[in-house]
Amino acid sequence: MADKKKTGLLASIGDSQIWKSIFRTGVPVTRRQRMMGVLNSVFLHLHPVRLPKHAVKLKYTWCMGGLSFFLFLVLTISGILLMFYYRPTVEYAYTDIMDLSEQVPLGIMREIHRWGAHAMVIAVWLHMFRVFMTGSYKPPREFNWAVGVIMLFLTLLLSFTGYLLPWDQLAIWAITVGANMARATPFLGHEGPGASLLAIGDINLVSMTSDIRFALLGGRFVGEGALLRFYVLHCVGLPFIIAILMAVHFWRVRKDGGISTPV
Repeated sequence: MADKKKTGLLASIGDSQIWKSIFRTGVPVTRRQRMMGVLNSVFLHLHPVRLPKHAVKLKYTWCMGGLSFFLFLVLTISGILLMFYYRPTVEYAYTDIMDLSEQVPLGIMREIHRWGAHAMVIAVWLHMFRVFMTGSYKPPREFNWAVGVIMLFLTLLLSFTGYLLPWDQLAIWAITVGANMARATPFLGHEGPGASLLAIGDINLVSMTSDIRFALLGGRFVGEGALLRFYVLHCVGLPFIIAILMAVHFWRVRKDGGISTPV
């Protein structure tokens, strides 16, 4: 009797106009209905309708791709909450971080954001390692592998740009060292190979204010311009690009035949 009531309730929900206006199909019961539910959903259609059972086992996938996406959502939500109280200025940045660390629940939120960032870097690395070890980068998935490599690089940039925001001595000098490495970037840094081809290889003031290091810091040293640029990149620019690439990544998983099978 209970099963009949449950079935009747699901059928009534699936036949309601509200449900159909959102999902366009009833409550999926048959295989065809489940397939149509996936195809008609803006989120679910990014994934394949069918998957081989052995390709989604935890011992094969390690669930690192899904965990990376989950951590990205955690960082997005916690980061938005922290943005309400953080001011990216030299005068207030450090004191705001101290207040966020000592206040509850925002103190917990900042720790969630910080440890979530470390976990995301590890999860993305492990995901790339799993894909490589299982040969999931081979045709026809080589384009999606390239997209994943770009997202790995952007994930590291997210961690790098967020490192400056606490505005303490550790952050300032770490970014100073990292930014100085950009001077040796090929073609873009005034100390890098090929810089003379772009007319920025002369050792003078002009060359030091026209390379990638100056563009990254917004000046010749780590100051308020660098703090503002890193804040915008960390909170808006890089997450926006990663979100787009994630959608492409998920879509290509489906178009390339789903999750690769064990080799």
